Amino acid sequence: MQTQLPENLLATDRGQRAEAILRSCVHCGFCNATCPTYQLFGDELDGPRGRIYQIKSFLETGEASPRINTHLDRCLTCRSCETTCPSGVAYGELLEIARESLPDDRTWWRRLLIWGLKVMVPRRHLFRPVVALGNLVKPLLPETFAKKVPPMRMADPKRLGTHPRKVIVLQGCVQSVSTPDVNAHLARLLDARGIEVLEVPAEGCCGSLALHLGDEPAAIEAMVRNVRVFEGHLDNVEAIISTASGCGVTVQDYSRHLKGRPQAAVAERLVAKTQDVATFLAQSGLQFTRSREEERIAWHAPCTLQHGQGSRGVVEGLLSDTGYELTPVVDAHLCCGSAGTYSILQAETAEVLRDRKLENLERGDPQLIATANIGCQLHLASAAGVPVVHWLQLLK
Repeated sequence: MQTQLPENLLATDRGQRAEAILRSCVHCGFCNATCPTYQLFGDELDGPRGRIYQIKSFLETGEASPRINTHLDRCLTCRSCETTCPSGVAYGELLEIARESLPDDRTWWRRLLIWGLKVMVPRRHLFRPVVALGNLVKPLLPETFAKKVPPMRMADPKRLGTHPRKVIVLQGCVQSVSTPDVNAHLARLLDARGIEVLEVPAEGCCGSLALHLGDEPAAIEAMVRNVRVFEGHLDNVEAIISTASGCGVTVQDYSRHLKGRPQAAVAERLVAKTQDVATFLAQSGLQFTRSREEERIAWHAPCTLQHGQGSRGVVEGLLSDTGYELTPVVDAHLCCGSAGTYSILQAETAEVLRDRKLENLERGDPQLIATANIGCQLHLASAAGVPVVHWLQLLK
């Protein structure tokens, strides 16, 4: 793709990167074939190729078309297009550049909602009481709003042993409030196999929420803080494990975001140690058995796992080895509609995508649906006909 970006933009690292990404696009349109919103709306502007053209026009002229924010906001950032693209276009990175640069022409109510999400969700001391209040008044809320209130659970405080082998498990924001039992279950699994799980109390949000909402400074601040927090622990553990693929994909990208900053070298060390839990378990050679009587499982691979981290087939292998039967799922590459805050900010579209995903997941008559990300789990569970669980809870 030919570009004519202005010289002042090309003089920046951001401008040079944007030009390189734009020039890598060959207009083929293969991306549209696997884009959930293009399939839903049938509008070129709601597919990756059309969004790339809109971003190109904005970066070249500095003028934003009247509806560019609408079309970019409709993007799930699922990155299915990156998996499909034969030219390796870094679409997600280009979208980050655009979202950070675009003027905000959203309504005051939408800006207030986005601000509230950025302030509340990453801060557990604020998020926890809000979720508790939401669950308390949930019966009084309209059904549409009640479905958006995440559950609140407490983890089993069972005391575990100490072992020479040690790992850190990322706690996450929403997961630590809504499904803390996932990490508690993993800690028990590893403890029984001679691996100690450490927590880092000062750990904060990975930065993904701010990043996806176009607030790069807040995202960088969160990343820098975490790098400083984890720096003193890196030599004492063999891995940093993520049980929420949405957190894992962001932490694994810290070195790119912090390139050229004082924390870059430590960020690279942190990235080198960070693994999705499925990858860690598969490489460790540990043996597990089934924890559930249900045999037929529909596996939903989160976009952050299969497209963001490029991990496909690992969880399926672990579940199959444990004795579960994985049911066939049509269009397994498509997003469920959760996509971080997307299910709140684009609720109507998210529900359509969720219902389509559930239809495909439940077509094989599974007894359970398993996934690897808290957002997907809560979103699917809001309308599923069978229980939706984190896949780790199927192991014993």
